[in-house]
Amino acid sequence: MNAPSRFHFLLVVAFLAILSIADTKANDYRALKNSAGKEIRAKILAVTGDKVSIAVESGQQFEIPLATLSPADREFLATWKPAAAPLPSTGGVTAEQINEAVGHSLFAGSSLWASKPEEVAARLQWPRESKTAIGESYRAYPDAKYRFLGARPFSAALYGENEQVTAISIVFANKGDSFGAAGSGEDHFIKGKPVPGGMEGVRLIMANDAGVITEKLTALLGASKKQRFGEGESRVDVERWDWAGHSFLLSHVPNEYVSLAIQTIEAADNRGNTARVSDAVIRERTRGFIERRDNGDVVISNIPMVDQGPKGYCVPATAERCMRFLGIPADMYLLAMVGETEAGGGTSVDRLLSNIGSDIKRKGRSFEITDGELKMRNVKKSIDSGIPMIWALFSTKTFNEIANERTKNRLESWDSHKGIVAAAAASPSLTPDSSTAHVVIITGYNEETNEIAFSDSWGENYLERWITLPEAEQVSQKRLYAIGL
Repeated sequence: MNAPSRFHFLLVVAFLAILSIADTKANDYRALKNSAGKEIRAKILAVTGDKVSIAVESGQQFEIPLATLSPADREFLATWKPAAAPLPSTGGVTAEQINEAVGHSLFAGSSLWASKPEEVAARLQWPRESKTAIGESYRAYPDAKYRFLGARPFSAALYGENEQVTAISIVFANKGDSFGAAGSGEDHFIKGKPVPGGMEGVRLIMANDAGVITEKLTALLGASKKQRFGEGESRVDVERWDWAGHSFLLSHVPNEYVSLAIQTIEAADNRGNTARVSDAVIRERTRGFIERRDNGDVVISNIPMVDQGPKGYCVPATAERCMRFLGIPADMYLLAMVGETEAGGGTSVDRLLSNIGSDIKRKGRSFEITDGELKMRNVKKSIDSGIPMIWALFSTKTFNEIANERTKNRLESWDSHKGIVAAAAASPSLTPDSSTAHVVIITGYNEETNEIAFSDSWGENYLERWITLPEAEQVSQKRLYAIGL
């Protein structure tokens, strides 16, 4: 049956169906015409390539070529997008009430899980952190005036995949950000009383944040349920409130932090235990992201960016990037909590990696530590397998200046760049400085120019920089880490 005849047949089917159907929602359907002017009423289900999937009012579904439709209908379908799924039962609590309690337009007529991440992030004023073929994230380090459910967030992250929100993670008072004097501004007082310094004050601020959030959610959604959530070292006790397909999970870990996760009901019911992604799937993904350029560069693309922000969280930020790239969910800020040596202090590389090691192994991944010199054959082997490497180094001012200049030059004049790096590799002149300890991801190499590509967790402007291997060796801490398959 040719295309026009098939369309005519569909018109007959639709006409018969319309005669027998009552109580349909007229605004769900649209009159479509073929090139001969014959009309059919149908609901648009999807537009894929050169075809459109439709459902007639009888419920029958068909796929027809776009070329059989009128120019006006083809123009309409060129920009058509499916309507966002409406919120499921809200139990009488409206989205407007939730938004008022949150203090922002978290919801806009549809479920978070059917909403575009960029639109939700814009309403919350959280800037984009990363967007790759794997997914996207938005992260904010709000100022002291910003409030979410009445409490001040220090870190707020939104994650998405396939153009849909998948989770939200917010950290409120915590030992890293709240430690010190009595705080500033309103943090000097809780309920009219001054906050003491030191850990005593931190405990009071944490308890106050948890209490404020609990009070707001309970007033709307009733008493919480208590359960465990998370895996391995990240497993914690949470208070849970469910609303319209969303679970609000509040965690108050004494002396550590207060956090709120917004997850799907299914994730909450599963207590945060995520399904292991098979080695075959991850291997296919990572090798598919190996980019081989005409100039000899071999680089792994689509590694998510995580911006470590104002704190020295390069270790957990870098760990999150590699874990997510290899199919292991992670949150940089919460990783930092288990790796922090003391209140207000930095993050211990060995302690952090030791604490997350069991989670990595539980997901069927290995974690390899290599001590010694940087060698091109080892870098090449890892990158050619699609596996990024975490590199501990001393990120000195001179090192960064050289990396910035080289990265710029190699884009402007490749021939000139080759001469510069040949001379630099022959006589490297960098000096390590223990006060600049840092970790980055080695993401690529160029065997001809003897360079490696690396990526800092400082935002999308630092996704890819280059340095010669001899220069890198001069500032290396002689330690590499890799999550294996």
